[in-house]
Amino acid sequence: MKFSDGFWLNKPGYDVSYATQMYEITADERSVTVLATSQWIGNRGMTLGGPVLEITFTSVLSDSIKVTVEHYKGANKKGPDFDLYEDKNFKPVIQKTENGYTLTSGKTSVVIGAEGGAWDIRYYYDGKLLTKSGWRTTSYIKEAEWRTNNRMLEKQGENFYADSSNSCSATMREMLNISVGENIYGFGEKFSTFVKNGQTVDVWNNDGGTCSEQTYKSIPFYVSSRGYGVFVNHPENVNFEVASETVSKVSFSVQGERLEYFVFGGDTIADVLTHYTDLTGKPALPPAYTFGLWLTTSFTTDYDEKTCSFFIDEMERRDIPLEVFHFDCFWMKEFNWCDFTWDKRMFPDPKAMLARLKQKNIEICVWINSYIAQRSSLFDEGVKGGYFIKNKDGSVFQADMWQPGMAIVDFTNPAACEWYKSKLRVLCEMGVDAFKTDFGERIPTDVVYYDGSDPLKMHNYYTYLYNKTVFEVLEEYYGKDKACLFARSATVGGQKFPVHWGGDCFSNYESMWETIRGGLSLCLSGFGFFSHDISGFEATGSPDLYKRWCAFGLMSTHSRLHGNNSYRVPWNFDEESCDVLRHFTKLKGRLMPYLYANAVKTHETGIPMMRAMVVDYSSDPGTLSLDRQYMLGESLLVAPVFNEEGTASFYLPDTGRWTDIQTGEVLEGGHWYEKKYDYFGMPLYAKPGSIIAYGDFKRNFTYDYTENVRLVVYGLENGKSAECVICDKDGNKVLTVTAERQGDSIKVKSEGKGTFTVESADGLEVIM
Repeated sequence: MKFSDGFWLNKPGYDVSYATQMYEITADERSVTVLATSQWIGNRGMTLGGPVLEITFTSVLSDSIKVTVEHYKGANKKGPDFDLYEDKNFKPVIQKTENGYTLTSGKTSVVIGAEGGAWDIRYYYDGKLLTKSGWRTTSYIKEAEWRTNNRMLEKQGENFYADSSNSCSATMREMLNISVGENIYGFGEKFSTFVKNGQTVDVWNNDGGTCSEQTYKSIPFYVSSRGYGVFVNHPENVNFEVASETVSKVSFSVQGERLEYFVFGGDTIADVLTHYTDLTGKPALPPAYTFGLWLTTSFTTDYDEKTCSFFIDEMERRDIPLEVFHFDCFWMKEFNWCDFTWDKRMFPDPKAMLARLKQKNIEICVWINSYIAQRSSLFDEGVKGGYFIKNKDGSVFQADMWQPGMAIVDFTNPAACEWYKSKLRVLCEMGVDAFKTDFGERIPTDVVYYDGSDPLKMHNYYTYLYNKTVFEVLEEYYGKDKACLFARSATVGGQKFPVHWGGDCFSNYESMWETIRGGLSLCLSGFGFFSHDISGFEATGSPDLYKRWCAFGLMSTHSRLHGNNSYRVPWNFDEESCDVLRHFTKLKGRLMPYLYANAVKTHETGIPMMRAMVVDYSSDPGTLSLDRQYMLGESLLVAPVFNEEGTASFYLPDTGRWTDIQTGEVLEGGHWYEKKYDYFGMPLYAKPGSIIAYGDFKRNFTYDYTENVRLVVYGLENGKSAECVICDKDGNKVLTVTAERQGDSIKVKSEGKGTFTVESADGLEVIM
């Protein structure tokens, strides 16, 4: 939200009090607290009024600085709060100097100016300035009474279209510096321009498709090309002005009397993401089967067992490996969502049907929702048990937005969670392996929760409880290493419950570009895995678009064919679509030893598997704004084709000679290239000095990745070495192979079990 009228003035109706003087500074073994006055104190008589801010600096994990800014400490502090993995025993190093205090955590530090001096805060990593706060930045903002009253009147009548405001007339704001040439990224799944400089960002979940500023996954966290990240620890709406209100600052504000945020430092953006997910949680490791091809019934199409069996059998007949079949909404009867009961008109014996389908060697996923229609058989149960979100008068909140008369499950009620889980367990017993957890974004705010949670904070946080509840059922039934969701909505911590897909995109190239921007922004916000609806959700794309999107979709971490009102099976487009889908599905299958080892690394480190080029190459200016290509794992560059001409424009970082894994073509890094590709090609380049493992893939993506594996060494310079780790299908590291180039030969060493061959893409002699 913008409060300024230019640089010098404030908008009418706002009284802005800035942290001006560091009047008093106190420290203990864990923290430094500054009493910051909003005016320069010239004599004791000037201390009789406020406002005054208490600002505490501490650290709860290495390489992170926690900052808490408080005005009225007695204000209500209602939950929910993000689940954070803070180390209460962690002790930063605090040093007092003649110029103030320095609090150091790992290599990250905050330098606090001298007592009695002007407000001056600077953040460093290993001696390098990251960002700073100073004159006219940290502030407490009060609204005039007339503005507050007008806003409250505007809120009357709010229903399912919840807005992000409340009746609070106070706002806490921080402003951190942006240096020359610095780019800001992240904030969750944002479909807007990839570099966020110049944008206003509201952290407020909405069901708005992929073509607007709204998003399904809002995360109050951003990273900088300078190698630091900022996480604002507030589940409610956080408003960011990114080089917009003040063009040299990132401003963030929350309503209320308190603001808390963390600053993370690192050598690279990847390090920052590791530190951030140390605090908020690492992505779970998706089961190996989930990396295969998913096919759905699509949304509003007609289908029964015969239709589903035909699709599965036809994929098999055409030699297109299919791993998961998904039943979308209409597996349940219309007007009854969700009752978790199969529509008996189409599926008279669902358990037997699922058994027949699973004999075809596939996994089963079904669509679910946390909304219970009035005609659902579960509605009366939920009302009687008190399992739904309520209005302030104690009645059940209902709306007609998605299902007539629908209520919303209240996951702050433990009994409601158990009730909801009991319905899902029945489906697991039938043979369902995974759930698509749709919706969870448009959560009302003028309501009451079982545990008294603040409804404004619950708007975004609701999805965390929703997905956590469903994920726990799968962990309980299949084990922690076999649980997988296909989720749309998310907030901080949602990365622990993968996989997430990009929502309702249109069937054109522009929306394909929106999708990749959203995915890269999400993965820069702590999420390790990403999927999307191949060829677009809305409308039906051309065969050309379908084939190009198939290549993009199969070279994403997770790959799903899904649409709105038409089946997305390839033969409905043209015969070549079948060939293209088969080609890239089998290529991904062969890459599983490489891909799954990288998935394990993502699970362990929090570094996203599908990531923007700037994550690994921020020191190369050519990568800073790239949003049409990415790294899939640490060694494979992917650049989808976004036009009917079949032309791809892509950049190879300046790190040596890159090799196309399909054609063997070698190109020098540090340059832009434009090349034309048929439907079976796209830029897929191996990083210089890497080893990529290709498995003995037959049909299923879960196989022995260590048997008959082919290791290819790419662009290894003389005197350099490369390493390849291979995991089994359960994520255990079982084989490590090291290659070192000595002149015109490559010497190979291995540790662990497995059968493999090694070859050099450059034609060098390999010595085992």
